[in-house]
This record gives sequence, structure tokens and C-alpha cells, in this order.
Amino acid sequence: MSGHSKWAGIKHKKAAVDARRGQIFTKVSRELSVAAREGGPDPTGNFRLRLAIQKAREVNMPADNIDRAIARGAGGKDGVQLEEVRYEGYGPHGIAVMVDTLTDNRNRTVAAIRNVFTRQGGSMGEANSVGWMFTQQGVIRLAANGKDPEELALELLDIIDVGDDGDISVDGDDVQVKVAPSLFEDVRRTLEESGATIESAEVTMEPTNTIEVDAKQAPSVLRLLDALEEQDDVQQVYANVEIPDEVLAAVT
Repeated sequence: MSGHSKWAGIKHKKAAVDARRGQIFTKVSRELSVAAREGGPDPTGNFRLRLAIQKAREVNMPADNIDRAIARGAGGKDGVQLEEVRYEGYGPHGIAVMVDTLTDNRNRTVAAIRNVFTRQGGSMGEANSVGWMFTQQGVIRLAANGKDPEELALELLDIIDVGDDGDISVDGDDVQVKVAPSLFEDVRRTLEESGATIESAEVTMEPTNTIEVDAKQAPSVLRLLDALEEQDDVQQVYANVEIPDEVLAAVT
């Protein structure tokens, strides 16, 4: 991984220059409400809500905002019913893209998503047109904090069990841990208890194969992904793009 950023890493690095704080709070608030509505307000027995609360804390959402969003979902006081819809398509240079949304109006959302794809040189696809290229996976990024990342990665082998399908790799100055969703929470808790600095942790959709783009191709790909993320109804965007770090640094 070192020297190349797949989409999980790209999102993390782009967040450092993302100033759309209000929009981020809106998206996280929606996820909190839906998670509480579907699984109840107690995060102890609601894994999705625990992840949403963790995300809210990562973006420094005030505790009162978190509590209100959970109460709205648990009490059914939102006034609108949000529906989860996933859209799929292709971006410039054959990049596969999946878009997860929460919407109270499917017609509005699909029109907006289709418009973004078209304007940015991509195209909408049918259900599962690209979904088969992705698998659900837990991804945890750790800061090396002055340690050699390679040494930290080796130390982690003695601390956590990532399972047969898991992986520990170095990505620049960070260490990335991938685990099956069923192991995600146990591994995250073990890392926290060990004193490791967790920069981000999420259950996401990871591509089974990636497409690398160069300095000329990367801007058009990132314009599409940014435009999708800027849509109010969009919660998550996944892509099978891989961008060399020096290219990502230049275009962001």
C-alpha cells in the first residue's frame, strides 16, 4: 500500500482539507437517527448505532447534537421517513462507483445522482452493475506517532488477530488494518486498549480489484467523487480507484 492510495485512504487524506463541516454534521445526524430507528437507542445492542456515534465523535459533533439525533430516530419524531438506496455506475477511465444514500424522495435523489455522473463524464448503471466488484470490510487506520510504520505493523501482529481474510499494511506514515466486519469491533477495542492512536475506523465497501490513474486522469475522477459526496442525500461513496500519493497530493 505504501506509495499508493486506494479509496479508503484517499477519503482519509481528503478529509484533512475538507471544510464542509455543516454538511458532514447533517450526514452523520441522519445516520444516527436511522440507526436508532432501526435498532433502538441503546448502542450496547446496536452495532450500527455504535459505528454512527464513533463517526460523530471523529468529526467532533457536539454530544447534545448526537443525543438529539438518536432521540429523533428512536422516537420517530423526524417528520420524514428516510430510505436507504444504493446507486451504482462508472466514472471517467472506467472507475467503478457505488453511492449510498438516505433519502425521503427517490425521484429527487436518482435525478441528482444521474446528473452528477453525466456532468462529470460518467454514467449510471443498473443494480449490481459494479456491486460485485466490492466486499464489505472493516478498515482501521492507525497513526504511527513517530514510530517506524513497518515496526508498528509488526507489533500489531502480536496484539490482534485479523483472521484469514484480514490484513495489516503500511500506507505512508499510517498503518491500515483490514478485518472482516464480524471481527471489526473486537479488533478496534483491542487496539484502543493497547494505546494505539486510531485515526479512523469504519465498516466500508472495499474493491476486490483497483484501477490506477495517473496525474492527467486523477482530477476528473476526483471531481466526480467530490461532486457525489457534496449531494445532501449521499452518505457514502465507494470507488475502485488507486492514485499514487504524489498525484493525490498535487491534485488536492
